[in-house]
Amino acid sequence: MNFAITLKIIASLLAIYLLIVLYVYVKQRSLLYLPNIDNYEDEILNIAAENIYIKNTDNINLRSLYYEHPANTKNTLLMFHGNAGPIENRFYKINKLSKYKQNILLISWRSYSGNEGNPTEEGLYDDARSAIKWLEGKDININDIIIYGESLGTAVSIEVAQKASFKGIILEAPFTSMIDAAKYHYPYLPVGIMLKDKYLSDQKIKNINSPILIMHAMGDDIVPFRMGKTMFNLANEPKYNYFINEDKHLVTYDEKLMKNMDNFYKVLKVNE
Repeated sequence: MNFAITLKIIASLLAIYLLIVLYVYVKQRSLLYLPNIDNYEDEILNIAAENIYIKNTDNINLRSLYYEHPANTKNTLLMFHGNAGPIENRFYKINKLSKYKQNILLISWRSYSGNEGNPTEEGLYDDARSAIKWLEGKDININDIIIYGESLGTAVSIEVAQKASFKGIILEAPFTSMIDAAKYHYPYLPVGIMLKDKYLSDQKIKNINSPILIMHAMGDDIVPFRMGKTMFNLANEPKYNYFINEDKHLVTYDEKLMKNMDNFYKVLKVNE
């Protein structure tokens, strides 16, 4: 093989690589945010929750679900879901978590669950803060709110929980940063300079002083368990973990998990 042919092969391979990089760069948000993927069997909601709409600062009405506990409590669980599927996919969690003396607000992001708009990192932060503002309008203060983040929602939870006195924080399958997660899934790409939405959770979690529970499946192949363990190590006390030997992305809501959740809610003194 002569030198000219070698150069042509190298040039062709480089061109193909650059096309891949360009394609992923242009399509990155459609690869990250997956509102139309429904990987779960929706469970029937067995509590008296109502559909509501929360307006964000871009005047998008976010379809959400609100359950008001009959005990007239201020304690409120605010749930931020992950990057795939509608809010119906989380009904099984609400059914379980309604056992505690708390209201529950589950919001859906812009472009999810039939909402308008295009998701971005800053956009999701705005959606989350709009939900908090909505609760404050119901005379529910930050120190009454427990934030629950699932997967992508953990990064949003960490962003809004910084330097604030929330009642508690629950993180399910947290990742250190979107850069680290992208490197795991696309090790052949220069994701550090490509990513628009970086979600630098590992740099922010040290700014949280609320009690925190981190849950992660050890066999998670979407967000590696090592990221959840790193986030736990970075978190401030008081902190608790539920690390389970499962080959799933999100932890199974079984009796063992709920026992650990019971212990965390005792720390938060929700049912007193």
